[in-house]
Amino acid sequence: MSPALLITIAIQLGCQAFKVVYYSIRNRRLEVPRLFSTGGMPSAHSAFVAALVVSVGLVEGWSSAAFTVSVVLAAIVVFDAVRLRRTVDLHSRVLNELIALLPDRRPAFDPPVIGHSTAEVVVGIVVGAVLAAFAYLLFVA
Repeated sequence: MSPALLITIAIQLGCQAFKVVYYSIRNRRLEVPRLFSTGGMPSAHSAFVAALVVSVGLVEGWSSAAFTVSVVLAAIVVFDAVRLRRTVDLHSRVLNELIALLPDRRPAFDPPVIGHSTAEVVVGIVVGAVLAAFAYLLFVA
């Protein structure tokens, strides 16, 4: 298996595990569902693609076709995390507020956080890039 893929997957899983710890401490209760949820600090999607870009660049070369593809993929994912998913998250919150006005018709639907703030995405990018470079230097180089 490619070192770039292993590094990238490890960082994705690490970010999700970090969310469990972070939100468990913050909310003073065990937040295991955060392991499988979207949204929150840091953006694991952004960390995942930033780690992919850095890992592919370091392993395959900064001028390789694989690096180019990973940059394009990262741009799409980051745009999605910042704009589209954030918009869906905001719509979800407004819908929940409207549903709360109708308590007798309230469905059993309470979606988790879906989107990301810009800060969550930026932190995800930095975490993914830095950890990928560190993992490459530690395990591959």
